Amino acid sequence: MSKKTERRLIFQHASTILVGQLAVMAFGITDTLVAGRYDQKALAALSVGSAVYISVFVALMGILQALLPVLSEMHGAQKPLEVGRQFRQGLYLFLSCSALGVSILLNPHLILQWTQVPKALEHEVASYLAIQCLGLPLALLFRMFSTLNQSIGKPKLVTWIQITGLLLKIPLSIALTFGVFEFAALGLMGCAWATFCVNLAMVMLCLVLLQKQALYKPFNIWASLERPDWKSLRELLRIGLPNALSVAVEVTSFTLMALFIARQGTTAAATHQIITSLAALLYMAPLSLSIATSARVSFWLGALDPVQARMVMKQGFLLDWSLAGIVSVLIFFLNPWIAPLFSTNPEVVSAATGVLIWLSLYHLGDATQVMCFFMLRCYKITIMPLVLYCVFLWGVGLMGGYHLAYEGLSIFDWPAMPSPKTFWLSNTAAVFTVSICMLTLLNWVSKKSTQER
Repeated sequence: MSKKTERRLIFQHASTILVGQLAVMAFGITDTLVAGRYDQKALAALSVGSAVYISVFVALMGILQALLPVLSEMHGAQKPLEVGRQFRQGLYLFLSCSALGVSILLNPHLILQWTQVPKALEHEVASYLAIQCLGLPLALLFRMFSTLNQSIGKPKLVTWIQITGLLLKIPLSIALTFGVFEFAALGLMGCAWATFCVNLAMVMLCLVLLQKQALYKPFNIWASLERPDWKSLRELLRIGLPNALSVAVEVTSFTLMALFIARQGTTAAATHQIITSLAALLYMAPLSLSIATSARVSFWLGALDPVQARMVMKQGFLLDWSLAGIVSVLIFFLNPWIAPLFSTNPEVVSAATGVLIWLSLYHLGDATQVMCFFMLRCYKITIMPLVLYCVFLWGVGLMGGYHLAYEGLSIFDWPAMPSPKTFWLSNTAAVFTVSICMLTLLNWVSKKSTQER
């Protein structure tokens, strides 16, 4: 296919995924807005609770996302029954991930104590996570359905389900948090129960579609579940485990910031929650482009055409950088009007406005590294991204921010600067460094694959 055709396919695929991803991200934005208007303590508890939940969920989702390049390659190789068999093998990983995730969310106290979360928040955070653990298996199962659709280039049904979920989530969160009619207000727990109800409804819709839609018939999804195929599972784990660890490092590089920043007080925690919510929202565009591009790259690798795969990859980067540049400029200039949308507290608004400048720069690096990460996974390169994430995102970004915030740098006579802005400064430097390293590696790997053709 031509460059223009592939670029159009990537854009169409990514646009559909983006709408669905924004709908899901709006779940978190809704909770932030609702909790922020309920009271400041609820917003601070949400900041910590969501940091723990997202870290667990995204890490486990990273294991299941190993299905994306595998299913895409099988689709490119025109093996529909193998797509269905690999999907069913993924159910064994799903069950293991669900059990692990639930056990962690039910026992968060060691994490909260290690990160020195204020005692006043511990009980509410633990209660929030206890409810969230009920919906974790549902959320992971929905992600498997989403990955199947992305791998075959048909994400529209997923997007419609996610939009439907958002339309249900908004009124449920408001009603359960503030109370309605004779039902008492549940506060932050109302947000958690609303999420559970929505996840349950979405999974039920997925099961109906898998049974009824002709789109899935060639894959024979509902065939009897085979015994564990250890060769297939090892291949999924070979991709999935480093992928999960890399995603966990990436996410915790700033979700752990929420736990470290929480010791600065509720104003700082609320500020970080606003910036984190925006960063996650902005991340959805490059993530969607990365998913769409990786599906096409894996398709062509499965079809044994690495030259076409490299061309598709370049078109994905062109779209990614163009959009990221526009978004970063908009954040920079619209900065004074963004923070007041999330909080009515003057101190929180003032602090968040100062951090948004760094977010506009961070997004450029973030957009580059996520595209590199997905492309490297198409070429089965998973260990080096993990090493880079550990060294720079944890070492430079997170721990560098911690030292700047609470210990200072005596070698330069810099005093401690306990502020959310300090963490975002160091994290921005780290993500740019990771982007440069991964981009260099990706160029070498993809070029080598075309020479070995």
